[in-house]
Amino acid sequence: MRALLSLAIGSFGIGMTEFVVMGLLPNIARELVPGVWAASPDDAIAQAGWLISLYALGVVVGAPTIAGSVARFPRHRVMIVLAAALAFFTLLTVIAPTFELVAASRFLAGLPHGAYFGIGALVAADALGPGNRAKGVAFVLTGLTIANVVGVPLGTLLGQQVGWRAAFAVVTGIFVLATICIALFVAKHPGSPGRRLRDELRVFRIAQVWFALGIGAIGFGGLFAMYSYIAPMVTDIAGQPEWAVSVVLVIMGVGMTVGNVVGGTLADKNLRFWLYVGLIALAAASVGAAATSGWIVSLVLFAFLVAFCGAALSPAIQTRLMDVAEDNQSIAAALNHSALNIGNSLGAFLGGVGIAVGLGLAAPAWVGAVLALGGLVVAIVSYRSEYRTGRHPAHRMPAAEAAQTAITGSIPTQG
Repeated sequence: MRALLSLAIGSFGIGMTEFVVMGLLPNIARELVPGVWAASPDDAIAQAGWLISLYALGVVVGAPTIAGSVARFPRHRVMIVLAAALAFFTLLTVIAPTFELVAASRFLAGLPHGAYFGIGALVAADALGPGNRAKGVAFVLTGLTIANVVGVPLGTLLGQQVGWRAAFAVVTGIFVLATICIALFVAKHPGSPGRRLRDELRVFRIAQVWFALGIGAIGFGGLFAMYSYIAPMVTDIAGQPEWAVSVVLVIMGVGMTVGNVVGGTLADKNLRFWLYVGLIALAAASVGAAATSGWIVSLVLFAFLVAFCGAALSPAIQTRLMDVAEDNQSIAAALNHSALNIGNSLGAFLGGVGIAVGLGLAAPAWVGAVLALGGLVVAIVSYRSEYRTGRHPAHRMPAAEAAQTAITGSIPTQG
């Protein structure tokens, strides 16, 4: 149990470091790009949104490459190194004096993210023994869930009151604690000496894998387009005080948590139907948020629905990717995490572009609707292509397990 708790501490820190920046964009923009802020706060917020995109790009790059490259090393040692790297790169965010250096630190901090969850899932499954794989993974992911509901809102409130760097200082401390606990309590866990990155990368030869990644990269971006800029929507459009942002983040965290569980059940019943309906629902919720963002009650309602629909899609996207990946299940799970973080990066970037070109602070929600519909188009093309070629999924990951691994992109054990 102490080993699982140690891993969960790290996942809590990852949840905070990835998402707390979204509630602090105005604060970060005000300090790091003061000249742009003085000329146009909207442009400054859009520029600060690059920090979200760069972190997500770090995850995209690091998830499959690190997970595949370190497979042959003892996993308990790899986890110590990954947790220490997360602590160091987050510390760089705290002390970096310029926007450019903070941006570089965010990219570096994203690199260990996916590998931590993937290898941590293997360690957790081993700790509980055969037949308890999902329970081990779920326990580790509890840290991420708590981070979305509690850690991110509290970190946002701290950053608003004391300074945004204080929030990342707390996250640095969490990663240091995780590193120490992993070193003390996680037992020795051998790697797989025979595994090579070159063998894992053969998954890219499968056309349907690219379609599945496209669904996640484009469709899931619909969630992050709005989530990335929720702070200015609450304060500038709805006219609420800064502390209200933390309340909205709690509500969105609850929406993501509930949506992830519900999505697993729905995907298990009818995967294709839920992919279609979920993407349409995400687009509709985004339109509702954009159209009624001036009223805080409706904004909160639609923010909850956007979070719910986006998170509920994750198990379906995870399951679809596992279905079409043939015998490349481990790297497929890591690639799922890369795809969802491309969605994170794309949503944040395009939402910022919408603001920068003068479409207003509600533009990210409109962008989210377009991305969700774009993901729907990719999903339709994917299934029609599969039907025409007569190729059917060779593997299936139970959606209940996918629900526990989708948001974090965890690599399941090969039981």
